[in-house]
Amino acid sequence: MYYQKTTATQRVINLTKRIRAVQGGSSASKTISILLYLIASAQSDKPAEKTLTSVVSESIPHLKRGALRDFKNIMQSHNYWDDKLWNATDSIYTFETGSQMEFFSTDNGAKLRGARRDRLFLNEANNNSFEAFEQLEIRTKDFIFLDWNPSEEFWFYEEVLRKRDDVDHIILTYKDNEALDLKIVQSLELRKNRVGWWQVYGLGLLGEVEGKIYTDWQIIDEVPHEARLERRGLDFGYTADPTVIVDIYYYNGGYIVDEICYRKGMSNRAIADHLTATGNVQVLTIADSAEPKSIAEIADYGVNIIGAIKGPGSVSQGIQTVQDQRISITKRSVRTIKAYRNYLYAVNKNGKVTNDPDDSNHEWSNSMDAIRYAFSNMITVIARQEEKQYNTLVNRHIAQLKEGPKQKTWNPNHYDQFFQED
Repeated sequence: MYYQKTTATQRVINLTKRIRAVQGGSSASKTISILLYLIASAQSDKPAEKTLTSVVSESIPHLKRGALRDFKNIMQSHNYWDDKLWNATDSIYTFETGSQMEFFSTDNGAKLRGARRDRLFLNEANNNSFEAFEQLEIRTKDFIFLDWNPSEEFWFYEEVLRKRDDVDHIILTYKDNEALDLKIVQSLELRKNRVGWWQVYGLGLLGEVEGKIYTDWQIIDEVPHEARLERRGLDFGYTADPTVIVDIYYYNGGYIVDEICYRKGMSNRAIADHLTATGNVQVLTIADSAEPKSIAEIADYGVNIIGAIKGPGSVSQGIQTVQDQRISITKRSVRTIKAYRNYLYAVNKNGKVTNDPDDSNHEWSNSMDAIRYAFSNMITVIARQEEKQYNTLVNRHIAQLKEGPKQKTWNPNHYDQFFQED
């Protein structure tokens, strides 16, 4: 693939102010255009003026599957890439000019408050905190790129756009990306009747995506050692769709989702090997029951696996079960986090949100289906945990009643004034 110059690229090049904010819809070439500009800038630096560019995102897994992957693809497709110039340990590429481009995440506090840089690119800025932006901004000499999908208002609009005069702000859409495959264009335009979705992802305008199924999930660093693995969810895929496997842990009154597999082209044997390699083969895996032969074959390899129960209303009930829980998700679960953020209810021909999930984009539904399969088999587990929590609260209350009201200890020093002589 050769990355060609597009309208989006030219509009990014035309930005001149310190803060260069690139808001846009889906497939608008925001990230690619910014990276192309930053690469060209680093390659144009004079040896005596070596620069450091930082490309930063919410987590290392997010970077590896996003901006860092795009950077490597651009460099390799243009025959710029040289393995000898790449420091994989520190994620730093040194160009022939001596200028460098580094990649790190905002969850690394030491990096945020560390060395200064010349240029900065905060990728998907809306998923990062204002504090992280401030720490990076005060340590950046020349200019700063931000990009994001405007699915909701965040700190940029209030703290940056409305308070500073050194901000360039542009909006890109898929129409600014002439390199976009026609099939993707058609897929995007099929959703024009979804007013909220089209506002954000089609037109690149600030709005709120209607019909978001799940909300308020917390992203955590890793699964705590004390967490207990309860179930696994498995959604089959092969050529067009990936096979997705998620682990579901119980911890401190809530549940943790951990993506352990997201891969295309996996045979049943490969799936079984992946599950056995974890050392937790006795943990029950709940798979899509639409593939009974695959389930039987994987079971023959020694995996404890059954099909999810399906029937009228099972999808809605499964979604409701997940919605009722306090959910956290590990930061390494990048594709599942993205699916969570984009998993929506379908919209009918009149543009009204329905009660059925939108399965037209399997990129979002695969992970969510795997999670739903796992939880659909955990009704008794959830009920048991809720009963345990309820009994704990009741017993605590009974114990407090038995103790009676706590007596306050009289401190005579508080009443000295009453005993002082006139």
